[in-house]
Amino acid sequence: MKDSQPDLAQVTYTRVAECLFRSDASGIYYALVKKSGKQIRRSLKTPDRKLAERRLAEFREKADSLDLTNGKARWTFDDIAGRWLDSRRPHLKASSALRREVSLKQLRPIFGTLPVRSITRVHCEDWAKARSPHIAASTFNNERETIKSVLDYAQREGLILANPAVVVTRRRLGRTNMVIPSREQFAAILATLRGFDIRYWMAADFLELLAYSGMRKGEANAFRWSDVDFARGSFTVTGGEFGTKNHEVRTVPLFPAFRAFLERLQARLQTGQPGEAPDLVVPLGNAKKALEAACKTNQFPHFSHHSMRHFFVSNAIEKNVDFKTIAAWVGHKDGGLLVAKTYGHLRDTHSFEMAQRMT
Repeated sequence: MKDSQPDLAQVTYTRVAECLFRSDASGIYYALVKKSGKQIRRSLKTPDRKLAERRLAEFREKADSLDLTNGKARWTFDDIAGRWLDSRRPHLKASSALRREVSLKQLRPIFGTLPVRSITRVHCEDWAKARSPHIAASTFNNERETIKSVLDYAQREGLILANPAVVVTRRRLGRTNMVIPSREQFAAILATLRGFDIRYWMAADFLELLAYSGMRKGEANAFRWSDVDFARGSFTVTGGEFGTKNHEVRTVPLFPAFRAFLERLQARLQTGQPGEAPDLVVPLGNAKKALEAACKTNQFPHFSHHSMRHFFVSNAIEKNVDFKTIAAWVGHKDGGLLVAKTYGHLRDTHSFEMAQRMT
């Protein structure tokens, strides 16, 4: 065996240049470099000498960027995942950070104790094959994005040459069956809540806040009277301490139904004792149980907080508001693509209903 590498059992390689070897069996060229006393071997995936030399130069440049000092070569996936999450946490909303923690908890039994340098594409593919059939597409995509982000961080830190998780593709999300209350159902829910007990009135207020503004639940939780400009005819969605989903504040026109609701609410608050008026427009965390009770009483489908946002969008579509404008109102940055994809069928349905009037 000519200049063969002794640790490559069962296969012989011929050294043809510095750090460049050729398989005697296949003729494929391989790179073999040393970094911090560690051997790094990589197939250059070509039998062409000139192409192999160019790829070797690129490989050696990447290898030079590796930092395997101070025991980093022994760092496990858990080690680097903890560092990655600590670096990302200040930029994440609490809910996003929790989602990443949950994903890491699920990944830990498979990858946790593996040295990050030993994780290969095969590890990632095997994980995807074993995990994907048993979880929802959204959960799988969250876990995939998490492992990919952790290994991207490892690559930036000089622990690995390339991210092996790039071979795992996202799963396609199926279309969810949206449950949207009709105007009659929404009115019945409000009437039921206000008929239960005065303690349910605030739940009704919260649902009206969502349905007339198009805000997300978290945005509505942080909505304050100081965010309302009656003179200008607008309101501002800040998301409070945690910000909006896309981390951008937006100013939205004060829709007639929303203005009327706010004026009614303000008038009701002014009848209370001085100092009782809250800073928050509706100081309630959620109306989940109250909404479930109202739906059960009326034998309606199970509506959620997000159903109220769907209610807002569907009403806008019925009024022939264009998708781009709706997207700006509800805080989408894609110019209306998501609204069109998610709610386009509502416009088609409305169009056919209107067509029946053409007698």
